[in-house]
Amino acid sequence: MTDENSIKTDTGSAPGRALGAHFAERVRELRNQRGWSLERFSRLCGVSRSMLSQIERGDTNPTVGVALAIATALGVTLDELVAPPQEQRTLDVIRADDPHYVYRSDETCRIRTLSPLTADRTLEFYEVTLQPGGELRSAAHFAGTRENLSVQRGRVRVEAGTLSAELRGGDSIAYPADVPHAIVNTGRTPAVVYLIDLVG
Repeated sequence: MTDENSIKTDTGSAPGRALGAHFAERVRELRNQRGWSLERFSRLCGVSRSMLSQIERGDTNPTVGVALAIATALGVTLDELVAPPQEQRTLDVIRADDPHYVYRSDETCRIRTLSPLTADRTLEFYEVTLQPGGELRSAAHFAGTRENLSVQRGRVRVEAGTLSAELRGGDSIAYPADVPHAIVNTGRTPAVVYLIDLVG
């Protein structure tokens, strides 16, 4: 006898086993990307820690209700969790109000990730908002790393090692990021810039 609310994966067949393994892997991958412990994940989705652990190991198939609660907590659709890799959609939508993509937020600087949080990403895309006088300073990245920045509004100074440039709305710059570097708001209003890091 089977639970009619269970996700239908014929675990006795090779495709069924592959689908169950894919669901477990996707849940584990997305949780790790967000830096959540099983305890925190359990609180967010309302599913017990032991059940989540079994699901991530592929030891059990969740009911539709449990799978939906997991998907909602992760901010993805149920289809994205259960569809086999070859059937996954290629549209990765990041909603403006999704808190999972806010990397930093304080009184002087807010950084929002605009690229999907996947392990195989080749670039990182950010929206950076700096209040007047605010700055974002970074240590040197790996050798050969470069960043590309475009000013959406406001005025900023970009520093890279001993070099610097003043920019205003509409200006763009590419600069070495394998030296200490910074973005500084030099204006009297908030500045918004878009930043791209190439991931080697």
